Formats: sequence, C-alpha cells, structure tokens
Amino acid sequence: MAAAGGAGLPAERTLEGEIALAAKRAGRRAEVRRKTSETDFALTLDLDGGGRGEAKTGVGFFDHMLAQIARHGLLDLKVRGRGDLGVDGHHTAEDVGILLGQALAKALGDRAGIARFADARVPMMDALVHVALDAGGRGNLVFRGTFPETRVGDFETALVREFFWSLATHAGVDLHIEVLYGENAHHMVEAVFKGFGRALRAAAARDPREGGVPSTKGML
Repeated sequence: MAAAGGAGLPAERTLEGEIALAAKRAGRRAEVRRKTSETDFALTLDLDGGGRGEAKTGVGFFDHMLAQIARHGLLDLKVRGRGDLGVDGHHTAEDVGILLGQALAKALGDRAGIARFADARVPMMDALVHVALDAGGRGNLVFRGTFPETRVGDFETALVREFFWSLATHAGVDLHIEVLYGENAHHMVEAVFKGFGRALRAAAARDPREGGVPSTKGML
C-alpha cells in the first residue's frame, strides 16, 4: 500500500525519504582554491565527515585551531598552501577564512532542511566562550572579547577576529562570538574555535522535520 504523498512508493520508502537519502549519499562537499600575489591555498571540505582535520598553513598554532573546527564540527577539512609569512600571518589567516567560508557556502547549497540556528557555550580551564550563529545566508560577525597576550606560539591573537570575519562574510553566516572571560590566551582562543565547530555542527545538521528552507520567507 502506498504511503500518503509517497507517489506510489512503499510506506518505508516515501518520496521525501528517497530525496533525503540521495542527498545524504551525495554528501555536502566542496573544493576551493585561492591564489593571489600574497597567498596560494587549496581547501577541501566534507560537511558530513567524521572530524578529520589536516592543515599545513605554515603557522603551527593556526593549524591546530583548524583541526579543532574539524573535530568538534564533525567535518572533514584539508588545507594546504603557503602565505607571505615573511611579512606576517595576516594574509594567511584572512585567506584561509575566505576559503573556508566559500567552501561552507557551497557545501550548504540552498540550506534546505538544516537546523539553521545554533549556539555553543564552551569552557576550557580558566576560559569560557559563547558562540551563536545563524546559517541563513547573510554574512556578519559580532566579536566581543580581548586576549591577555598578543601571540600564542606563532599565531597573533588579533587574527582570530580577522579569520572569523572572512569566514562569516563568505559563508553567509551571522556569527556572534563572546569571550566571556579567561586568563590564558591559548585556552581562550582554543575555546573560540571549538565553540565555532560545535555551533556549526548543530546549525548545519539536517532536521528530519524540516522539508524546506527554514524561513517564513520561503527562501534564504
């Protein structure tokens, strides 16, 4: 007997279920590259991965932070390339943020069926960070917080904001980050990246009850 609205398919194989299964099998993946006179990076992303992160940007602590996004966002991320580190790390962080934002926008597609809104409150030792985001297609960043040190290893803490600004504006994500408190800059920065990964994971998750675009407008 056909299920209601199933176009003749058995109850356990409705049209909606077949579409969702096909989308799941296809995955949400993207490959992007950016080459300028200052940087040359390639990035691959699987939004439905298993948390595997491989980054070689030339900035060790930044690589470690990108791996945090992958692990806590349960996405697969690979970044390879070089930047003008003889100047500083600004262009590297900025351009990797642009690429990750572009890849997220491609992988999310029309954003139909996703949860869209999510937030995460992440503690790390002395630090506490709150990250909230709306993956609704409009890029924006609100960043509130300061770090007690200007560097963590080979990474400038001022580049945290620059990276997420580039990411948010190119991904079409309204991103709010609050560093609520902390004493150790390493802990504070790491909590930010972990928090973003957790919030993105929840916002990009497919909601089985959401058949279309999560907006009263009917589009994002």
